[in-house]
Amino acid sequence: MLRFIVRRLLQLIPILLGLSVLLFAWLRALPGGPAQAALGERATPEAIERYNELFGLDQPIYVQYLKFLGRAVQLDFGNSARTGRPVTTEFLERMPGTIELTVVALVFAIGLGIPLGYLAARKHGSWVDSTSVIASLLGVAIPVFFLAYLLRLGFAVELGWLPGSGRQDVRMDATRITNFYVLDGLLTREWDAAWDAVLHLILPAIALGTIPLAIIVRITRASVLDVVNEDYVRTANAKGLATATVRRRHIIRNALLPVSTTIGLQAGLLLSGAVLTETVFAFGGVGSAIYDALFARDYALLQGFVLMLAIMYVLVNLVVDISYGFLDPRVRVQ
Repeated sequence: MLRFIVRRLLQLIPILLGLSVLLFAWLRALPGGPAQAALGERATPEAIERYNELFGLDQPIYVQYLKFLGRAVQLDFGNSARTGRPVTTEFLERMPGTIELTVVALVFAIGLGIPLGYLAARKHGSWVDSTSVIASLLGVAIPVFFLAYLLRLGFAVELGWLPGSGRQDVRMDATRITNFYVLDGLLTREWDAAWDAVLHLILPAIALGTIPLAIIVRITRASVLDVVNEDYVRTANAKGLATATVRRRHIIRNALLPVSTTIGLQAGLLLSGAVLTETVFAFGGVGSAIYDALFARDYALLQGFVLMLAIMYVLVNLVVDISYGFLDPRVRVQ
């Protein structure tokens, strides 16, 4: 297993190098170049020349890339054009909110998706199965931003049951330790702050987790139907094993391998794709920061955030690959 992990980590190096090349080329391909994008209306020929000299953009392209790569290895992506603060600092402040939102969305999707998918497979051909298939199709088809607006309008504006924006009530004088608002409330025993942060997570987590929920239901259903027809399941039933044992050891465990792949991919996508959800709910995570940076032409922040999200994405997929060995011993043998 250790050799497998090391080999997978080494395989990440060319992936991240390729992504860094794409990001570097994207920034250089902007209309007018990075200087024009950063200076905006102040981009006079003299200002562009000074900017290029200051940031080494007048040097050969390979020298610029090597310097960019050297800074990226040290997680130095420069300063945000909007705030003037280091991009890494901005990311570390914003990322906890996105992680909280992703975790709650995944709990929602997995907690409902696997049981519903298994139930649909057990009731194959019944109205339960048909309803789950139709509901999963609707879940995938509804755009995230549209569902987010509906949830906010219905439960926050019309009914007033749940908060519709932010990560926590701005009037809440809560202690910050880790910038994970729920965790901070638990660590400091500020139960009202923790509960308020949980309430602010519910609507955006449902909006963000609906598509993963629908996908997990369909993958679980299909996987369970495949496993039920395998020879080892029929053999286990013929030997007289208890139904609960057959389901737990032979059906569910083997069916979870493709489901775990789906969950891992969805986790990576949720970490990097919460832009619309965070924007609708003004959540204050990485997604809303990327949205603001796009309109402000803050390319230093965009470049740093995209690269760090990519690193997190490939690490999540590494964890998924490692989980195969625990779910299916045949993977460890191979």
